[in-house]
Amino acid sequence: MKEQLIKEIEAYQPYNEQEEKDKVLILRCLRNEKDVFTRDNTLAHMTASAWVTSLDRKYILMAYHNIYDSWSWLGGHADGEEDLLRVAIKEVQEEAGIQNVNPISKEIFSIESLTVDGHIKNGVYVSSHLHLNVTYYLEADASQALFSKPDENSGVAWFPVEEAVNKSSEPWFKEHVYSKLIAKMKQK
Repeated sequence: MKEQLIKEIEAYQPYNEQEEKDKVLILRCLRNEKDVFTRDNTLAHMTASAWVTSLDRKYILMAYHNIYDSWSWLGGHADGEEDLLRVAIKEVQEEAGIQNVNPISKEIFSIESLTVDGHIKNGVYVSSHLHLNVTYYLEADASQALFSKPDENSGVAWFPVEEAVNKSSEPWFKEHVYSKLIAKMKQK
């Protein structure tokens, strides 16, 4: 599966300079880093995110992440799983409580190298590191009941597309990730 992901990332056409540079970094880490699919690699490890839209494409699903103190997309660590689409779907199910979420496409929607500041998780300090992230474009029925995951987030909600970027309190994510995802979404 790792080789399949490498092929998918090699074939992925970067949207902008950020993705061009991050594509090189992610491929280098996939080829050279040990345990890149697990948190045992404390320098950088693979993650998957989900850009989840309602069926009518008018709303974006976001969670209020406790560590980052901000509304953001859903996603998480690969934790040994090399099928990152599966990881993205599982994370939406776990973080938002919805079960019926489906890929709009099984292709990679976006890639990012994300810095994670040092923080406390479950009472243990986690050093600053990189998330080598692959994002997938998913959809779900917005009428499904939402449930937060208290150990990770303190809220889950649908926001109108035009408001989603401004819900985040993380300037880099607003400018370089969420704005990009909305622009790409409008092209589909």
